[in-house]
Order: sequence, then structure tokens, then C-alpha cells
Amino acid sequence: MSGLVMTTHLILERLSPRAPLPRVPEAAPVMDDLAQNEAFERAGREDGVLAFLHLYHALQTTALVCPGDRVLDLGCGPGNQLVQMARLNPQARFVGLDASAEMLERARETVRRCAVGNVDLLSGDMTTLAGLADASFDCVTSTMTLHHLPDEAALAAAMAAAGRALKPMGGVYLADFGRLKRAATQRFFANDRRDIQPEPFTRDYFNSMRAAFSVEELARAVRLLQSGLERHETALAPFIAVFRSRPRREPDRASREAARSQYAGLSPAQRNDFRLFARWLGAGGLELPFAPD
Repeated sequence: MSGLVMTTHLILERLSPRAPLPRVPEAAPVMDDLAQNEAFERAGREDGVLAFLHLYHALQTTALVCPGDRVLDLGCGPGNQLVQMARLNPQARFVGLDASAEMLERARETVRRCAVGNVDLLSGDMTTLAGLADASFDCVTSTMTLHHLPDEAALAAAMAAAGRALKPMGGVYLADFGRLKRAATQRFFANDRRDIQPEPFTRDYFNSMRAAFSVEELARAVRLLQSGLERHETALAPFIAVFRSRPRREPDRASREAARSQYAGLSPAQRNDFRLFARWLGAGGLELPFAPD
């Protein structure tokens, strides 16, 4: 992350008197474009620009997922985030759901490549979760997926469906972009790492930021999943918003060792990005369950 330029954009966002920009939904809610999907999958690999972010979200789940839990991950995409969560919570069972057949095939390859044994994959629509029984999951997660939904009605339907599938007082971890006030800030984040990320990923990043729901829109919808969720945003501007349930356990030794191993495998630049991002959300009140370094 380019610290000084980013800080300038965030201060301008904070000081802007305008409401969030109008939402521009993505052209297709299901990611079936081959070039787009390949770029997204590459960005999420161990050497990709999203690796630090996947580890951050996975580490946050270690306080929410208990041994023996069955966890539903909404919109698992190519499975990079899903695999990270499964690695850090080896005694739980993860079910990754996605509506894109092409993304699910990439997820199967990711699971095979990473040799993770506690993951199942399922084709399905997150707005209905048809075929999933009521109260059949101990925890529901979704990371950087909700902005793909076409409108607030679909967002509300997805949260209501997840609430139906979740056991009472189950764990919840939802993270997504918040809609910003300035197009210049959206362009900055999309292009900040343009030199090391695939061009289709840069275009998709910008479109995803334009398609983000406002934090207030997200907050209204998540109440249909579970009341009383904690709400956190990155400091100064809601680049990322997180809604989560209260911790359900103290992360155990296996989770801590797995997180430290994954953190040690990041490059120095990725570790620096991890620390910056953790501090940014920490300033918004969301602390890590433990430090992986």
C-alpha cells in the first residue's frame, strides 16, 4: 500500500461533505468471465497481491470457528480465502458455496493444489440457499463477495437465507468494500498495485468498488442474519467494513501455529501490507485475536 498517497485520499474522503457515490452494479453478478476469473485466482495465490488480505480474514475467523463446527462460506470464488480459513481451523468443516460453475472448478483445483482435507464445495445461489437445511451451520462467513449482488433486495435475501441456515448464536464474519465518496479514491485503490497485478484484476477491482454497498446498507441487511453483530470500518473511510459476532473461543495452539507458518511464508512486502491493514482496521476498533509474528 502506498502510504502517503493513500493517507491523502483517506483524509479527503473523511473531509468530503458528500454522500457516498451512486452505486454502479456489476454487469454480471456471477463471475463467469474466464480472463477475469483467472486474474482473480492468480491475485489470491500465495504469491499474489491478495495473499496478506486472505490471511488477515482467516486469522479473524480463528476466534469464531470452534472445533467440530460446520462453516458456510458464501461466494467462495476460486477458493483461496476458503483454503486459508480451513488451514487455520483444521478441526472444523468448511462448505464453500458459489453460483459460478467455472469458479467452483477453480476452487476444486485450489483445494487439490493446497492439499486441504476439510473443505467441501457446493453450487448454489446465496440469496436462497436452496437445499440447505435450517440451522445446519455453526458459522457463516463471506469475504469480499456481497458487492456482486445486484441490489439491496438481493442483499437482504442473502442475509435472511444465511440467518435461516445458521444455528442460533452461531458465529458470523462478513467483510466487504464500503462505498466511498470520491471516484478518485476508488481509482487509487484499484490502480495502486497495477504494476504487479493482472490488468483484468485492476478493472474488476475498480468495478467492485463502484458496486459496493454503503456501510449503512450493509448494516440494515446483516440485521436479518443476526442481531447485535459488531460493526467495524477502516479508519478515516469505509474502504472495508466488517460485521462479526462476538468471539466464541480462544484460538488454540494449532490455529496459532498455522497462522504463524502462513505469515512466515509471506514475502517482506506482503508482511508489511498485513501489518498496515491490521493497524488500519485496528484503528477502527477491530483487533486481531493474536499477532502471527
